[in-house]
Amino acid sequence: MENRYIKDLIKSMTLKEKVGQLNQKLYGWNVYKKIGDKFELTDEFKEHVKWGGGIGAIYGVLRADAWSGISFPNGIKKEESKIVIDMIREYVFNNTRLKIPVLFSEECTHGHQGLDGEMYPCSLGIGSSWNEELVEYVFKEISNEIAAKGVNLALVSSLDVLRDPRWGRAEECYSEDPYLSSKYTESIVKGINNKTSENGVTVVLKHLCAQGEPVGGHNSGAASIGERELREIFLPPVKSGVSSGALGFMAAYNEIDGVPCHINKKLLTDILRDEYKFDGVVMADGCALDRLLLMTGNVELAAKLALEAGVDLSLWDDIYTSIESAVESGALDIKYVDRAVYRILNLKNKLGLFNKQKNTDLRFIKSTLNENISKESLVLLKNDKSLLPLKKIKKIAVIGPNADSKYNQLGDYTSPQDEKNIITVLEGVKNIVSKDVEVFYEKGCNIRSYIENGISNAASVAAKSDVAIVVLGGSSSRNFKMSFESNGAVVTSYDKFDMNCGENVDLANLDLEKNQVDLIKEIKSRGTKVITVIIQGRPHSIKEIVKYSDSIICAWYPGSYGGKAIAETIFGFNNPSGKLPVSIPISSMQLPCYYNGKDSGQKEDYIDMEGESLYPFGYGLSYSKFLYSNLRLSNEKISIKSMEKGEKLRVTVDLYNDSEFDGLEVVQLYIKDLEASITRRIKELKGFKKVFVKSKSKIQVEFYLTIDDLKIWDINLENKAESGNIKVMVGKNSKDYLEKTFELI
Repeated sequence: MENRYIKDLIKSMTLKEKVGQLNQKLYGWNVYKKIGDKFELTDEFKEHVKWGGGIGAIYGVLRADAWSGISFPNGIKKEESKIVIDMIREYVFNNTRLKIPVLFSEECTHGHQGLDGEMYPCSLGIGSSWNEELVEYVFKEISNEIAAKGVNLALVSSLDVLRDPRWGRAEECYSEDPYLSSKYTESIVKGINNKTSENGVTVVLKHLCAQGEPVGGHNSGAASIGERELREIFLPPVKSGVSSGALGFMAAYNEIDGVPCHINKKLLTDILRDEYKFDGVVMADGCALDRLLLMTGNVELAAKLALEAGVDLSLWDDIYTSIESAVESGALDIKYVDRAVYRILNLKNKLGLFNKQKNTDLRFIKSTLNENISKESLVLLKNDKSLLPLKKIKKIAVIGPNADSKYNQLGDYTSPQDEKNIITVLEGVKNIVSKDVEVFYEKGCNIRSYIENGISNAASVAAKSDVAIVVLGGSSSRNFKMSFESNGAVVTSYDKFDMNCGENVDLANLDLEKNQVDLIKEIKSRGTKVITVIIQGRPHSIKEIVKYSDSIICAWYPGSYGGKAIAETIFGFNNPSGKLPVSIPISSMQLPCYYNGKDSGQKEDYIDMEGESLYPFGYGLSYSKFLYSNLRLSNEKISIKSMEKGEKLRVTVDLYNDSEFDGLEVVQLYIKDLEASITRRIKELKGFKKVFVKSKSKIQVEFYLTIDDLKIWDINLENKAESGNIKVMVGKNSKDYLEKTFELI
C-alpha cells in the first residue's frame, strides 16, 4: 500500500529536489575535513546540497582505507562517528527547503570498513562455518556497531555465487552453491535487520546478479549464461534476501546475455519486484552507470535506460546528474523519476528517518563472536597419522609469509586497525605454549617473491625444530602507495605490493606461487614434520603443497582473531568443524570445477589430468571420527499432489562419534533428480545441520524435503515438480555419503 505522506511530499518537490534524492554522487570522505580534533564540512558537500536541494544518500563518510586515503590521522574514530554524521544531518535539515533526511551507506562485507571496525573472517571463511545461527549473530553485531555510528545502509556481498575462483572477488562470496548462499543471505538479512525499526539500519545486498561467473574470471566480465542457469544458481540468494526482508539491493557490473544488469528490466523489475514482490531500493554500483556510455554514447539515454529498468539510486556517477535535463528534453518520462523518488523516501520512512532521531547507545561492546566464527571457519584438509592436535613438543618453527602478517589475515574491504587487536599465527602460538617450549620464526619468502637467503634460513630453523608450522597463502591487503580506479579497484602492479587477491586482482593460474612451494619443499626436505596453514582469499590449487604437508588447515582470511583460532586448533583447544563451501581444484585448467555441474553423460577426466576436484565441496576433517549409518526415508513413494498440500518427506540418519573428542559435524543432504524433462545436476545440496556429538555417543539427525526442494525449471522454464525417481544422499561431504531412492508420483 502506498504511503500517502510520501506521495504528498513528492507532489511538493521540484524536479531539482527529486533529482537530488536519486543521487549518491559524493565520496563520503570528501564531505568533511579534520582540523586538529575538530571536524568541518567541506564546500564540495555544501555545494552539492545546494545543487540538489538535499541529498538522497552519502556513501562512505566513515570509510577508511588506502583508496579513500583515510587513516587514523585524518579519519573519524568510531567514538566520533555519530558526531560527524549528526553534523551532516543537521546541515541538510537547516539548509534545505523540505528538510528531507539523508541516508548513510557503508561497506560491511565482513565488518564495518571504518577506523577500528571489527574485522571478521572474509565471506568464504564465514561460509566455511555452515552455522546459520552464528552468522546471524555476527551480522546482528555489525548492525549494532554501525547503528551506534549513525549509519543506515550496510552494504554486504552475499549474492555472488562463486563459479570461477580466478575472479579476484572470490573472497566476497559465501559459496559455489545456491542453497548454501541463500541460507547465509537469510541469516545476514535477519541479523542486520534485527532492530531496523529501532536502530534505523537495513541491508543492501550485492551484487544483482551472476557476477560470480565472469568470462575468463575477469572482474566485471560478462556472464554467458541462460535464464535457466540464472534461476537455478544465481537467483535463489536474491529470492531468499527478499523473503527475509532485505530493503536494498545493488546491481552488478556485469552483463547477462548482452544486457548490462544496470539496464536489465527483466532482472530488476519483472523478476525482483513483480515476481519476488520486492518493494525496497535498488542502488547502482560505483561508477557503473558511467560505463553504460560504452553502449549508449549518450548520458541522457543511459539515465533513461537505467531508471526505467529499475535503478533508483546512483553511486558516484555523472549519469543521474543529467536526469533533470533528460526530463526537460522529453527523453525521460517524469513518472520514472517519481517512482524512484518514492522508493527512496519510503525507505527513509521505514527506517524512521523522518522521525526525531534517537540518541543511539554509543557503547561498542566486545564479544566472543569474532573468536567463535574464526574457529568455526577453519577447515582441516589433511591430518596424516593424526599429527594434529599437536602433542608435547619442545621446539616449534613458525615460518611463512603469512605467519606474522596482520593485514594479510583480514582481506579486502578492510579498514586501518589498531594492530594490537590483531593476533597472528606466530603470536597465537607464543601465547598458547608453555614457557619451556622454544618458538622460532622466519618469514622465508614473501607472497609473490623471494627473500634473499630467506628459504635457506627458514629451512635451517625448521631442521632444529620438532615441527614446522608453515603459514602460506595470499594477500588482499591494499596500501597507500597503490593506485586505484574511480570505483576503488586496484590498478597497480600486484607483484610490487605482494597482493594476489581482491577486487580487480584476477588470476589466470590458481597455483600457489612458486616461491611458496619452494619454501615448503625445502623445509620438508630437512625431515621436519610440516603443519601447513593456508591463509587465502580464493581456493588456490595446492596439489604441490599437499605433497609436502603432513597436516593442512585452510583458514581463508580468518579475521582479527585468526591467529588465536588457528593456534588453539593446532594444539587441540578447538576441534575443527569447518567444511569447504567451494571445491578446491587441482589446477585452473580444470575449470569449471564446482560440484553441482550438469550431468549430461560427459567424461569427467582429461587424458592429462583428473577431472574431479582436489578437495570436494562440503569437505572438512575433524579430530572426531564420525560414522554415518541407517539412512531411511519416511516414504518409498510420495505424490506431488500430497506434497503440494504440505506433506514432507522425512529423511533420517544415525550419526556416531567413534572417538575421544566431542565434536561438531555438518551433516549434509543432497538430491539427484534421476528422471526429468531437462538434464539435471550431478547433485544438489538441499539441507544441512551442524550438530554436536559427544565422544562415543550417537544421535539421530532428521531432515524434511518439501515440494519446493524438488521443483525444477522444466523444459518450458516453469518451476514445478516432475514425477520420477529421486536419489537422496546424506553424508559428510559431496563425495562421501549414504544413499536411498524414492519415487515422486
